[in-house]
Amino acid sequence: MRSVNSLVPSKRLILSYIFDWIVIIGIAAVGAGWNSITPFHRPFSVVDLSISYPYEEHETIPTWLLIVVGLVIPAAIVFVVSLVLVPGPTVNKMTSKKLIWRRKIWEWNAGWMGLGLSLATAFMITQGMKLLFGKPRPDLLSRCRPNLQQVSRAEVSNAGTLFDQFWVLVTSDICQQPDNDILQDGFKSFPSGHASFSWAGLLYLTLFVASKFAVAIPWLPPRPFSTNSAHTSAESPSNLRKQGILPTHKEHTQSSLSSYNGGESNVVPIRNQAAAPPVWVLVLVLIPVCSAIYITSTRFTDYRHHGFDLIFGSLIGIICAWFSFRWYHLPIRQGAGWAWGPRTYARSWGIGVGVGSYVGTEGWSHHADAVDTNGTGLHHEEVAGVTDSERQAGENVGNAV
Repeated sequence: MRSVNSLVPSKRLILSYIFDWIVIIGIAAVGAGWNSITPFHRPFSVVDLSISYPYEEHETIPTWLLIVVGLVIPAAIVFVVSLVLVPGPTVNKMTSKKLIWRRKIWEWNAGWMGLGLSLATAFMITQGMKLLFGKPRPDLLSRCRPNLQQVSRAEVSNAGTLFDQFWVLVTSDICQQPDNDILQDGFKSFPSGHASFSWAGLLYLTLFVASKFAVAIPWLPPRPFSTNSAHTSAESPSNLRKQGILPTHKEHTQSSLSSYNGGESNVVPIRNQAAAPPVWVLVLVLIPVCSAIYITSTRFTDYRHHGFDLIFGSLIGIICAWFSFRWYHLPIRQGAGWAWGPRTYARSWGIGVGVGSYVGTEGWSHHADAVDTNGTGLHHEEVAGVTDSERQAGENVGNAV
C-alpha cells in the first residue's frame, strides 16, 4: 500500500481549479472593461434639486482605499487565519505534517476563491447596471455645467413650461463640462459600486470569520416535544448525573447527541445542548459589517449616490457575499469551520445527467494502476493509498487535499 505522503493531487484536478481562478478573474475583467463604455444618459431637468448638490473632488473613501479595505485586508485575514488556525485543536498529534499543510493550503485557496468570486461578481453586476440605467448622480448639475441658453435645443419634453420655462427635460447636450470622464461618471449613480464592493468583501469576511470561530446564534434541530422531565429540567447536569438520569462525562463523550434525544436512559437537557459563544467573537464579526456601513454612508455624504442606489448596491454585495461563501464553505452552524473539499478526479471538469454530485469514490488523485470497480473511474481504496492506522490518525483533519 502506498504512503499517503507519496500522493499528489492529479494535474486534471489542479488544472480545473486553475481554470476556476481564470473564470473569476475574467468576470472581474468584464466589469473593468464595461467601465470604459459610455453609459445611457437619462434626461434630466436643470431645476431638479435632487441632482443639484455640489461636486466634491476629494472623496472620503477613494477607490484605492476601497480596494484596500474590501479586497486586500480581507484577503490578508483569510490567509493568516487559514495558515495559523487550521486545522484546529481537534487534530490528532499523529497526523502527518503533509496532511496538515495540505488542509491549510486548501482552506486558504477556498477562502480566496470565495472572496474573489464575491467581489468579481458584485463588480461586474454593478458596472453593467450602471451602463444600462444611466441614472444621474446627486451632483450631476455641478458636473454638467449646463448652458441655459441651449435649453430649447436640448429639451426632450416641455410638458412643464406652462409653469416655468426651465421646467423641461433635457439631454446631456446642454452640458459644458470639458472633462468627459467627470461627465460620463455623472450618469452612473445606480447602483452604488462602493456599497456593493464593500459589502461583497467585508460581509464575506464576516461569514468567513464567523465560520472559523463558530460565531452563531445557539440553535437546536427540529424535534418533537418530549414529556421526559430530564429534557427540560432546571436542575444542574451534575445533580441529574447523581440521580442516574444523565450519563457521566465518559458516557457522554461516547454517545451521540441523537441517542440523547431518542433514548430515555441517556438524556441531555435541551438547555445543555447549545450555548452562546463568547461576546468578544461577536465583536470580530461586527467590525467588517460596521466598516461596510460606514463606507456606504460616505457615498451619501459625498453626494455621489441617492439613498435607493446605496440600498440596492448593498443588496448586490450582500447576496454575492452569501452566495460565494456558501459556494465554497459549509454552513456555519453545521460545518465546524471547514470549506467544502475538492471535486474528485473524474468529476473535476463537470458531471453529466444522472450523476448526483461532484464528489465520487474515486478520490482526488489519479493513478494509472488504480482499479475501476464502481463505474465512476477509480477504486477508492487504491487511490486513497492510506493504511488503516494512517486513516485513523488523519480522520480529524478531514479529507486530505
